[in-house]
Amino acid sequence: MAFEPFLQLLRGIQAKRGHGGVGGIQNSHQMAYLRHLRKEIDKESAMNTPLDKLNVVIFDIETTGFSPERGDSILSIGAIKMVGTKILEEQQFYSLIYVEQEIPEYITNLTGITSDAVSKAPTISNVLLDFFEFVQDSTLVAHHATHERGFMQHASSKFLKTPFKHRIVDTSFLYKLVARDFHNMPLEQLCARNSIPVVDRHHALGDAKMTAQIWSVYLKKVMELGCESLNDVYNLYSRI
Repeated sequence: MAFEPFLQLLRGIQAKRGHGGVGGIQNSHQMAYLRHLRKEIDKESAMNTPLDKLNVVIFDIETTGFSPERGDSILSIGAIKMVGTKILEEQQFYSLIYVEQEIPEYITNLTGITSDAVSKAPTISNVLLDFFEFVQDSTLVAHHATHERGFMQHASSKFLKTPFKHRIVDTSFLYKLVARDFHNMPLEQLCARNSIPVVDRHHALGDAKMTAQIWSVYLKKVMELGCESLNDVYNLYSRI
């Protein structure tokens, strides 16, 4: 897949960028890169890839609230790569994101992210481009992914002027197949059920790492049920 020339171009563009406020992408080279990436994702399907060979990026975001349409913003993105059930510890992504508004006190207490910290962070458009460079054509995975999906769709549309095209798979598609009495279980509770230490909760990278361990555990279990691909997972999930 011809990503590298575009990634090299993107690195050159990013090296020349300043803080530039919170506005969206304007550079024609950046737009060309995004169009290329969208086409690659459109034509590349992970649905029939064997689960033990599936490339995924487990990610999490911290935000100022729950509604991007009402002005809530992404404060940070954390992610880690996996192939099948193997967590690639050395392939991680994390960034704070610049926001103009004051961060609510309860969000700072929950996440540890302060207004002062994000005042020095890169803009959302820069971080999204860096994140997409990290992800490339991998399938995204998030725990209870509605939150991540809504914010990523909104941010991509508003700041990059392009639709968010990556598939996001919810961890519940796996754990509900294995334990059908589990209903939208919080991350720390699901970790406790599987003897996974809860470390750096409500830190985007910490949550992504714990989610990766959950994904590994339940991916093994759904393969034991006979699922060989995401297609099998979705088909089985539709029948529960």
